[in-house]
Amino acid sequence: MAGAVEAKLAELGLTLPGVVPPLASYQPAVRSGVYVYTSGQLPMVDGKLAVTGKVGAEVTADEARELAKTCALNALAAVKSVAGDLDRIARVVKVVGFVASASDFTGQPGVVNGASELLGAVLGDKGVHARSAVGVAVLPLDAPVEIEVQVELVEA
Repeated sequence: MAGAVEAKLAELGLTLPGVVPPLASYQPAVRSGVYVYTSGQLPMVDGKLAVTGKVGAEVTADEARELAKTCALNALAAVKSVAGDLDRIARVVKVVGFVASASDFTGQPGVVNGASELLGAVLGDKGVHARSAVGVAVLPLDAPVEIEVQVELVEA
């Protein structure tokens, strides 16, 4: 039975994906006390990147913003894999977004807004967080965006 968070996802026309398998030697998410830290989540759908390249060159800012939403969904799936239930999220503490950027692209905050806005739409006030949006030269698999999330859980 889906909880309130997954019901909200469904209301928004979204489905929580399966956890994206690691690309190397790490875990998709780790729990430490009441915190869950996700590894960087790429915009993988059905095991593939739909789009590759640099934002501001091969990928538009609007496309990248949508990809950041996919990353956030993948992060929620990773959180659920160690928390058991997304309704245990007390709040999103921090989001870090990496944007593979063309040398003259400076719109990283707008791209990462895709992830921030999705978390706010799904979690309401619990989705309000601190954040960094960083431009980088390249990301794994030539992904345009990578998002990592830290959440605090309600103690069981």
